[in-house]
Amino acid sequence: MTWRPPYHSSKFRHVYGKPANKENCYDGISITRSVQDNYFCSVNPKFIAVVTECAGGGAFYVLPISQTGKIDPHQPKVCGHKGNVLDIKWNPFDDYVIASSSEDSTVKIWDIPKHGVTKNITTSKQDLHSHSRRVGIIEWHPTARDILFSAGYDYRIIIWNLSSGESLISNPVRILDCHKDAILSMSFNTNGSHLVTSCKDKRIRVIDSHTGKVLQESNHLAHRAIKVVHLGNLKMILSVGYSKWNNRQIVLWDQDNIAVPLREEELDGSLGVLFPFYDPDTHMLYLAGKGEGNIRYYQLTSEKPYLHFLMDFRSPLPQKGMGIMPKRGLNVTACEVFRFYKLVTIKGLIEPVSMIVPRRSDSYQDDIYPLTAGAQPAMTAQEWLNGFNKDPILVSLKPGSNNQQCITKNKSNDLCKLPDFIRRDHVAMNAIQQKQEQTHAEKVQEQKRNYISNGYDLSEGPPPKTENELLQMFYRQQDEIRKLRETLAQKEVRVKQLELEIKNVRFSSIDY
Repeated sequence: MTWRPPYHSSKFRHVYGKPANKENCYDGISITRSVQDNYFCSVNPKFIAVVTECAGGGAFYVLPISQTGKIDPHQPKVCGHKGNVLDIKWNPFDDYVIASSSEDSTVKIWDIPKHGVTKNITTSKQDLHSHSRRVGIIEWHPTARDILFSAGYDYRIIIWNLSSGESLISNPVRILDCHKDAILSMSFNTNGSHLVTSCKDKRIRVIDSHTGKVLQESNHLAHRAIKVVHLGNLKMILSVGYSKWNNRQIVLWDQDNIAVPLREEELDGSLGVLFPFYDPDTHMLYLAGKGEGNIRYYQLTSEKPYLHFLMDFRSPLPQKGMGIMPKRGLNVTACEVFRFYKLVTIKGLIEPVSMIVPRRSDSYQDDIYPLTAGAQPAMTAQEWLNGFNKDPILVSLKPGSNNQQCITKNKSNDLCKLPDFIRRDHVAMNAIQQKQEQTHAEKVQEQKRNYISNGYDLSEGPPPKTENELLQMFYRQQDEIRKLRETLAQKEVRVKQLELEIKNVRFSSIDY
């Protein structure tokens, strides 16, 4: 029998959660009182969107990510639905496009101005009409542009092609009607070829996203799954829900055989729904309970026992929903590997919580930031409709890195299949195109420098209008000055050390 250590050695073993201070929270937001077990929040590097309580229909806020502090009670909203908004999701390939679903059985696509929402937006870019009952879940395809999936309480999943540009779409691409009860959650694998769903009939289904054929279906009725996540790079599926004794439970499944679970672990007897979040880059799993303030986090492996508990973040503020920042919006200089946005209903507060790997150096850490999915789609909507599957285009998070190199690397396998003379021409054209894009990027950077005034980038947003915004900018500049002074002091100490070393070397050579 092979001996195994009682603990799991991991570089993420000491990850800790760091909540933002009051000035960096979003205060004074009337968060929705809907009982739907959704996240009610969506975040990208530009904006944060949160569903709000609204009379006479549904609405949600869209705030610039830098607009922290006390929110104006008369802050403009996005309010075009006739019923409560149940789910919102940013387009992963366009930071200014967001989708929303509602109790009015419609899905709407919204264009957000680059300077933010300055007045109420009531007219959507596109309206999607085909569901007969309320629409509880929406998901964007992870690699194809303009492909959206929506799941309603009519037991159907509908696939939409938004590339047509029509303002009203009532003829979807495809309808998946393999469920016999309400759909509770859905998740894609890495390239979007498979869709895994949890249903109120206690069954988990793995579905071919192109044809709608059910590839796998669980019969393990002792586990009542509420949320499900596809662990694409581990070839596993994770579900959270309740055991037959009504204890909260985590279950791991093999994606090719979900008849028998790989591992089951009961957590506690609490009734709050668990929200699972999986980071494919670090293989870390975060579990946040609805109605509680704690966040547990684990590391997953492809070998037994598969699930390794690391630590938990404890907070007295209970969360109703959660939003997560994409990897490209994290602060890599602070070794931040994940960021939550907690919706605290009792205080009308959105609290950012950063998960940080403790490191002494403030330089970029390559070992905790592997190549990650970027903001460029791997294929068009028509390519996906033609039956193609492509892995996401990976980019580096290192500041100043040339992400175009990662894109070219992903295309190299396809070029190897071409004849030599076509491949040479293609490589030459790519080199010319990269040179043109580099020249264009340098011009854009030169133009952007002209917009910087007193350390504030005017191209990112309007100048401060209120005293609170002015104070925030002042404190931010003071913090930057303090960091620069500390860096300068460290450099001076290093210079003195080098001078002493040079003197020692000289004296030793003279004595010799």
